[in-house]
Amino acid sequence: MQGLSKFNTRLAVLSLAGILAWSCGPQPPLQMHDYHGGALGTSYAITVFTTGQEDLAPAIDSVFAVVNHSLSTYQQDSDISRINNGDSTVVVDALFREVFEASDRIFHATNGYFDPTVGVLVDAWGFGPGAALEMDSTVVDSLLRYVGFEKLKLGADNRLQKSLPAIRLDFNAIAKGYAIDCLGRMLEARGIDHYLVEVGGEVRTRGDQPEKKRAWHVGIDDPQATEGRAIKRIVALQDVSMASSGNYRKFRVDSETGEKFVHTVDPHTGFTRNSNVLATSVIAPDCTTADGYATAFMAMDLEASQALLADNPDLEGYIVYLNEQGETEEFATPGFEALFR
Repeated sequence: MQGLSKFNTRLAVLSLAGILAWSCGPQPPLQMHDYHGGALGTSYAITVFTTGQEDLAPAIDSVFAVVNHSLSTYQQDSDISRINNGDSTVVVDALFREVFEASDRIFHATNGYFDPTVGVLVDAWGFGPGAALEMDSTVVDSLLRYVGFEKLKLGADNRLQKSLPAIRLDFNAIAKGYAIDCLGRMLEARGIDHYLVEVGGEVRTRGDQPEKKRAWHVGIDDPQATEGRAIKRIVALQDVSMASSGNYRKFRVDSETGEKFVHTVDPHTGFTRNSNVLATSVIAPDCTTADGYATAFMAMDLEASQALLADNPDLEGYIVYLNEQGETEEFATPGFEALFR
C-alpha cells in the first residue's frame, strides 16, 4: 500500500508538471473571424479573435431570435406586440425586465426625455411609421394621455400594468444597444476576450485588435454629409460601448431668419419644438445605456445634456449642433475628446 501511495504521489506530481508545462508553453495564435448579416431591421458586423474554430453564426442567430421574441414591435407574436395589442396575460422574460428597468432609470435621469411611450406623438406629427394627423392643441392633449413611462409598472409576477390600456410601448430606441450587450455576453461566456460587435452603427468592444496592437477604431458619421456616408470623427474604444443618434440631413431653414433647426417632439408638451442638435454619441460601460442616452440627448436642450454628462462619471458624450448663426459646432466631454484619433 505504501508503494502504491508513493506511485500515486509521483503520478500526481508528474500530471501537475505536465499541466504547468502546457499552460506555460506556446499558445495557439489568435485568429480573426468576421460575421455579417441582417437583424433588427438593420445590418450587423461582428469581429472576434479566438484560438478555436467554432462557428459562432448559430449562436449569433439565437441571440437575435430571443431578443426579437421579447422586444420586437415588428414581430406580431413577440411579448411587446402582444402587450401593445391588449394581451394582459403575457408574462415577460428576463430580457424584457432588464430593458424595462434600464429604460426606467434613463427616463428618470433625463427628466422624461427618454420615453418609450412617446411613439404615438411621433407618428401623429408625421415623423414615424404611423399615420400623421391634423394636429392642434385638442388632438395633442388627447394623445398626451397615452404618453409617460411612469404610467407603466412591471409587477413582481412579470406582468406589465398600464394606467390606460391604449398605452403603447416601443423599445426600439434602446433595443439595438441591448441586443449588442447580449451578443457580447454570449461571446465572453465562450472565453472570447477580443471582439467588436456592431449593429446598426452602435458598438460594443472588448480587449483590443491583436493584429494591430491597438484599441478598436470606430468612425462617427458626419450628420451633414450630403451624399453617401462621411466620417466626422474616429475614436479609439476598448472595453466600452458607443451609440449614436442623429437627425442626419433632416433639418429645416427658417424662411425669415435663415436659422437651421431639426424637429423634435417634446414628450412633456406633446408639441414639436426646434432643436439645434444634429447628432449625439455616447460612450458608456454597456451599449444599452449608451443607446438610451444618445436618444435622449437628441430631445434635450444642449445645456441640459452637458449638465447631465458633467454629473455622470460613467458617461462620455459628443454632440454636433448648430449655433445661432447656423454654423456647425462640436461639444465633447474631456474623456470623449481624449479618444479622438
